[in-house]
Amino acid sequence: MTRIAIRLTTLAMFSMALVAAPLSTVWAAGSDTPSSPPASDGKATKEKKKGAQKSSGLEDRAFLNGYRAAYATIYDRNDYAAAIPQLKALNADDRADVANLLGYSYRKLGDYKVSQAYYERALKADPAHVRTWQYYGLWQLEQGNRDQAQYHLNKIGALTGKDSPEYKSLSAALEKPPGTGLVY
Repeated sequence: MTRIAIRLTTLAMFSMALVAAPLSTVWAAGSDTPSSPPASDGKATKEKKKGAQKSSGLEDRAFLNGYRAAYATIYDRNDYAAAIPQLKALNADDRADVANLLGYSYRKLGDYKVSQAYYERALKADPAHVRTWQYYGLWQLEQGNRDQAQYHLNKIGALTGKDSPEYKSLSAALEKPPGTGLVY
């Protein structure tokens, strides 16, 4: 009886750890490795479910390679126009990392309406996506919406604390005087 009790207790503790882990995990933002895809919303039809196949390692590798290439295009070469078709080719703009990079690229190109739509799509996919809160906060500053930028900063603080690079970046941008015309 003691062995069974120990096994059941161990299993229960392990199960609780598995359940609690995703709730406490904060994905590192700004990585060239995207976070996990969003969970299914359950709206798929039976036909789609039947036709859906498990993605192979090759598909995953192709996605990751494409994401990393787009990431390098943005951050290493600052070629936002070239990054947009690379990101769209991934067919994953429902993923927070991809939508955020699309929003960032459009913002850097000055297309604020499209940029806003992608930032909102990213936050819909992952409301705790810290890099999106940061970039969307910078977008707000560029639009002159300091109160909204402060809201975004507070959200980052609640998610990561005040020591994260995202918090420090947006905080520093908010400290600059309004109307300086700086683009972040």
